[in-house]
Amino acid sequence: MKPVVGVFKSRAAAQIAAANIVPLGIPRDNINILTPDVTQTELAQLPTQAAEQPGMGKAIGATVGGAIGLAAAGTLPALLGSLLVPGVGPVLAIGLAGGVLGAVAGGVAGGAMESSTTDGLPEDELFVYEDALRQGHSAVVALPANDQQVEAVRGVLEDAGAESIDRAREMWWLGPRDAEKETYQLHGGNFDEDERYFRCGFEAAQHSANRGRSYEECRARLGDRYPGAHEREPFQRGYKRGRAYFEALRGHATTSKE
Repeated sequence: MKPVVGVFKSRAAAQIAAANIVPLGIPRDNINILTPDVTQTELAQLPTQAAEQPGMGKAIGATVGGAIGLAAAGTLPALLGSLLVPGVGPVLAIGLAGGVLGAVAGGVAGGAMESSTTDGLPEDELFVYEDALRQGHSAVVALPANDQQVEAVRGVLEDAGAESIDRAREMWWLGPRDAEKETYQLHGGNFDEDERYFRCGFEAAQHSANRGRSYEECRARLGDRYPGAHEREPFQRGYKRGRAYFEALRGHATTSKE
């Protein structure tokens, strides 16, 4: 099953949208909400891992690689285990079928989706959803059983006010764009002319399979995904800057927990 994701400005809007999906025949177990809007009561409901001492202060963010205290094996843990959110505190997973499921750690490791791209969130969109969560938005993640349900879920989410992935991606780029343009031009580049390739490289560095890896380490993969473009100098400069951008987010997340 491939997930359908809708980004909403508030947790309340996401909850309404999730409830509207139920009549489509999607099992409640396959409808979940990710939100950074976590209350102390909800944190108290989360079980710690067996190796942890009681208390969420130590449990949240202490484990490299993802989900803390997830309720049961299945599709959602596979998704959440992939969703590290650099620059965010705990991200709560709320299951429509059973309340609070768990919290996702705050991005202390890269490459989190290398082994879960089949059932997880698309690697070329993951950074967009991460940014939405950093902005305080919430996301509905639904797992339809077939293509017909996929289209129906998308329609319901759009009608409920979900932001399109294209708009979310554009909003994400507005964040680093001005600073990157200034830096690029200081080094003698024509940003207006090269932005297309620079941005492509910058985004490529955010993909989970490339995070924390140099251009040379990912060169073959980049060539498969961006044939021709990956050899351009603006793309390579964008990739280098995109890697630095991600490392800064990850470093901020690590520092904030120390």
